[in-house]
Amino acid sequence: MALFEAIPALLVLADGTTYRGWSFGATGTAIGEVVFNTGMTGYQEVLTDPSYCGQIVVFTYPELGNTGVNPEDEESARPQVRGAIARNICTRPSNWRCSQSLPDYLKQHQIPGIYGIDTRALTRKIRIYGAMNGGISTEILDEAELLERVLAAPVMSGLNLVREVTTQTAYEWSETTDPAWEFNPQAKANSDETLTVVALDFGIKRNILRRLASYGCRVIVVPAHTPKEEILKYNPDGIFLSNGPGDPAAVTEGIETAKALLSAQKPMFGICMGHQILGHALGAETYKLKFGHRGLNQPAGLEKRVEITSQNHSFAINPDTLPEAVVEISHLNLNDRTIAGVRHKNLPVFSVQYHPEASPGPHDADYLFENFVQAMRAARQTPNSSNEVKIK
Repeated sequence: MALFEAIPALLVLADGTTYRGWSFGATGTAIGEVVFNTGMTGYQEVLTDPSYCGQIVVFTYPELGNTGVNPEDEESARPQVRGAIARNICTRPSNWRCSQSLPDYLKQHQIPGIYGIDTRALTRKIRIYGAMNGGISTEILDEAELLERVLAAPVMSGLNLVREVTTQTAYEWSETTDPAWEFNPQAKANSDETLTVVALDFGIKRNILRRLASYGCRVIVVPAHTPKEEILKYNPDGIFLSNGPGDPAAVTEGIETAKALLSAQKPMFGICMGHQILGHALGAETYKLKFGHRGLNQPAGLEKRVEITSQNHSFAINPDTLPEAVVEISHLNLNDRTIAGVRHKNLPVFSVQYHPEASPGPHDADYLFENFVQAMRAARQTPNSSNEVKIK
C-alpha cells in the first residue's frame, strides 16, 4: 500500500499513552486488552485462537503478513482477536499455500489493525506496567475521546468470555492431523480400540481436536455449560477440558461441572483454560499475571527434562492454594517458576498450562495426548470401584 493511500489510525492505552500509525484490515474502532505475542511465525493461528477473544494482540516480530493466510491454518472459523498491532505489514504475500493477504483477511472479518508504530516501545511498556485495555480506531482520532471509550470498557479480571466462543450445540469431530504434517504416524496405529472423549468447549482449538482424533479417539465436543449428567450420557472413556479466553474464576458453570466430573473418576486432561478450570475444581485459586505468557519458546519442566512449549494465557494457578494432599505440580514455567502443569495423586487426572498440540517447531509435549489415551485404556481394563453409574 502506498503511504499516500494509507488511512490514519490511532492507538490509545488505558494509561493515556498514544501511538499514531496507519490502518490495515478493517476500519472502525476496537477496544480490548492489549497483550503481546513473541512468536516469529504462526500469526494466523494466533488471530484465530479463541483464547484471544477480547484482546488486541501486539506482534513483536516486525514483519507481519509475508506468507498471507490460508483456510488450513485457522484454529477456528474466524479471527477471534478484537484487533491487531504490527510494525510492518506485507500486502503482497509470497507462499505456495497462500490464498489471501492478511489485510484483506482481517478486512473481510471486520477486524481493525494498526501498523507503523514502535512495537518495541509498546511491548516494553506492557512488560513494565502490565497488560491493560486499549483502543484502535480509524474513526475516533481524538486522543481524549478514544481514551474515554477505553476507560469505559470492562477489564479482563472477572470477565467470562467463554460464553462468546463456546459451541452452541454438541458435535462430533473426526478430522485428524493432515498426513503432510503428521510427526507421529504411529499415534493412531498404536490404538486398537476407539476411545470416546467428551471435550468441554471453553474455546477449543482445531489442532487439539485433530491430535485427539489422530490418536484414534472419537471426539464429541459439547458446550461449556453442559452439565455432568449430559456428559456422562455419552459414556465417555475420558473428559477433555479445553483452552479458552477470559478469567477462569468467572467460568463458574465450567468449574462446577469439572468438580462434579471428578467423582466419576474418569481420566481427565486439561489444557490452558482447562488447566485453570481443573485447578479451581480441585480447590485451588488463580491469579492474573502481569503481562502473561504468549509465545512459541516458553520452557517448561520440573526435573531433568525441559520442554519448549507454546503458551497463551493471562492467568495462573496460585501454588499456595493447591491441596497438596491430592495434587502435585508436574511442570513449572522455567522463566518465572509459575505452575505449568499439575496432576492428581490418586486419579488419572492431569493438566498443563501450555499447548502440546501447537508444535512450535519441537514436538516435545505431544506425549501428553498419548498419556491421556493410555490412562483411558487402563481405566477400561480396570473399572473404578466408585458408585458412579455409567449411562449408556
